[in-house]
Amino acid sequence: MRYLLLRSTALACLIVTFSLPCRAAETGAQYLDSSWIKAMRANDLEAVLKTYAPDAVVWLPQIKEARGEKTIRATFEGLLSANTVKEVVLSETGYRTMGKVSVGWGRFSLTLAPKSGGSPVVMMGRYTDIAERRGGRWVYIVDHASAEPAATEGPKQ
Repeated sequence: MRYLLLRSTALACLIVTFSLPCRAAETGAQYLDSSWIKAMRANDLEAVLKTYAPDAVVWLPQIKEARGEKTIRATFEGLLSANTVKEVVLSETGYRTMGKVSVGWGRFSLTLAPKSGGSPVVMMGRYTDIAERRGGRWVYIVDHASAEPAATEGPKQ
């Protein structure tokens, strides 16, 4: 009787486990976006830099283009030394992975608390990134973010 109960319970657990919806593993740009968010929320410069290829290019709102390891480091070093990242949110995301290349896009919200004091600053905008699988790992080769444009009136009739 005990054996039958144990066997029935195990079978029920298997049925429930395999009937639950499975979430596909994150890959490419989606994996990198998750890693980048985690690194930024931790204010971890080295972890942020690990998401970029040595020859990547980064365009951030109101910041000069960062091309290559040295300038990407300087860009994020400046951002993180002056601010504490409080929150990062990506929304309306889309991803496509084709072999060793992956693209991601969507909207972002980045909340920064200036270390010099004052109210947190919320940056909002749109982004597009391109990732490539190199040496067995995904890295950004292009990271482009633009500020949310000012609201405008619709066309006049």
